[in-house]
Order: sequence, then structure tokens, then C-alpha cells
Amino acid sequence: MRRRSVLAAAGAAALAVPVLGAAPAVASPAKHRGRLEIRGIDISSLPKNEDKGAVYRRADGRRQDPVRILAEAGITHARLKVWVNPADGYNNKARLLPLARRLKRAGIGIWVDFHYSDTWADPAHQSKPAAWADLDVAGLTRAVYDHTADVLGALRRQGTPADLVQVGNELNGGMLWPDGDWEHWDNLAAFLKAGLSAARDTTPRIRTILHLANGGDNGLYRWWFDNAVALGVDFDIIGLSYYPFWHGPVEQAAANMADITARYGKPCVIAETAYPFTLESEDDVNDIMNDPSQLTPGYPATPEGQAAWLRAVADLAAAVPDGQGLGHCYWEGAWTYRSGSGWNPQDPMSGNAWENLALFDFEDRALPGLRTLGRYRA
Repeated sequence: MRRRSVLAAAGAAALAVPVLGAAPAVASPAKHRGRLEIRGIDISSLPKNEDKGAVYRRADGRRQDPVRILAEAGITHARLKVWVNPADGYNNKARLLPLARRLKRAGIGIWVDFHYSDTWADPAHQSKPAAWADLDVAGLTRAVYDHTADVLGALRRQGTPADLVQVGNELNGGMLWPDGDWEHWDNLAAFLKAGLSAARDTTPRIRTILHLANGGDNGLYRWWFDNAVALGVDFDIIGLSYYPFWHGPVEQAAANMADITARYGKPCVIAETAYPFTLESEDDVNDIMNDPSQLTPGYPATPEGQAAWLRAVADLAAAVPDGQGLGHCYWEGAWTYRSGSGWNPQDPMSGNAWENLALFDFEDRALPGLRTLGRYRA
């Protein structure tokens, strides 16, 4: 997900389909399972942050390796995005491999998130990598396979195979536009199959995820996955982005998750969520969450409010009927403010509009929400 402004609705609007007339029943809290299998955090920005001087501290203020802090908090998986040829040289294979070794030593599973772009991919942006710009559909299909196999194969060869893989990121409108957009489903299916095949060929035990944004939009999910299944796209898990300030009330997300897991016979995971611990900003960039009107009633922008939201979204995953909610993942929880570690890989001074949604405060200390995330119903 791209986080410098409110999530663009363009992708979802272009795909608008009628919402179902009758929402599926929502599981009651009494049917919650125990600890969630996936209690994850996206730490894609960690290598760049550390290179720019970031430090991380336990809740008591003691400085420690952030990967160790995550492991001690109970985090099971770290999600890492991969770009093809990013301008700043981060979020690529070269940066992924050493971070994967750190995660492996700490006992944290690896979740790879392929964007198939040189920069952010989301519902409103799915640009081809510059090196693939002149490829035809057959060439793009091969490029998806080769790129996926290259990264996952390198992880396996160094003894840190990925546990989970996303073939694409927030694919509401497809990928590799315009060839793989929502008007070219045959091409999109070919690209998805290539990535899925590469994942299984290189890492036979890996579990594959197809990921959309707008986690409360049941019409979108039915339209998209009906098309994917009809075209023979074989995957393991449905991934959803669900942010309360963009994607509707919890009840709507719960109804969608109950429906899609039953309809497609696949478990789901909340692949992205977040909530602010303050509405203040540490840098001079206006944070995307900066006004009380953006907050969800009952969840103030405080460390305690952030932790309460994480418990609520974990409850949401745990309440999916028949144990089909695998868990949740917090987006960029270690992206604290450091000069030079901004959102734009082409502009080192672009700033960070996310630091008040991190799971470390402005003094670099782990917030209560990190423990809530990792120790859910321990």
C-alpha cells in the first residue's frame, strides 16, 4: 500500500459492482479461536531506516535489535515488499537476503510481497518496471516467473525459504498496467499463474496469497475472485487490506471475510492494517492521519487506543467461521521517522507521513500495541 496520501479510490471505483443485498452472518465473539497462526508485521522500511541512523528500544527504553524486539513480542511473520529496480536500491533482493537471515535467526517467518514494479503498487498504481516496459504479454509473463523465482530461489539457497508469498500487491485493478488491468483478465490470469508457479517451483511448501485492498467491499471481492477462479488461478490464501479509516466498519469487513472464505473454500489473512498512537507528527510532513474526524469511535489516537484497535482486528480475524481467519499483519510498524528514509525512492527528502502509525513511539520505544499484536490471546 502507498501511504503518502489517503488511499486513492480510483482503482476500486473503476471496478464498482453492486454490494450484495444480504450480508453473511458475522461470527459471534464466543466463537473466537485461540492464538492466531499469523501475527505479522511489515518491516520493509527497516533496512533503510537503520542505514539512516534509526535505533529501536524496548518498552523500558533499553536499546535492542528491532528484530529481537519483534521476536520477544511474539511476532510470527515479517512481511517484506520486493520491487524490481527501485531508484534508492532498497526493497530488492540484495536488501532482502540479509534481513531474511536476521529473521531466521530470531525464529520469525518470512512473508514476501511482490509488487512487480520499481515503486509502490496499489489500487491506483500498478506501473511496469522500467526494464519490462517494452515486453509483450508473453515477455511479461516470463519476466514475472523469472523475477519471482530469482528472489524466492535466492532465499531458499541461503537457508531462509519464504513461508508466505504474495503474487502482487493490492490487485483490485490488476497488475502491470495496461496489459494486466481489469479489462484484460486473460493477461492478468497469465501473470498471476506465472508468479504462483515460480513460487511453488522454487519453494514447494510455500503458501501463496492473492491480495486486494478495500477489505469491507464484498462486491469487489466476489467480482475479482470469481474471475480469478473461473480462469483457473490456483492460490492458497485470500489477503485483505483493512484500515478502519478507509475501508468501512468492522461489521462490514467481518461479513466479507465470512462470505469469501465460504465461497472460495480458502482461508483469509488481514494482510495490512494500522492505527495511530497520536495525531501529532515528528517531522514536517503532514501525516495522513492528523485529524480527530479520521478516527474510529471508541479508539482514540493514543498508545492504548492503538493497542485496542489491534485487539479488535485480531478478534475480527479470529471470528471468521470455521477457523478460516489465519491472522493479521501490521503495515510498516517499524517505519519511524529518519531523515532520508521517506516514501519516495526517487527523493531522499520526501519525508515520512506514517511515523504516528508505527509501533514505536517518537522516542523509539516499543508501544503496547506491539505486544498486543504478537501475544494475542496468549
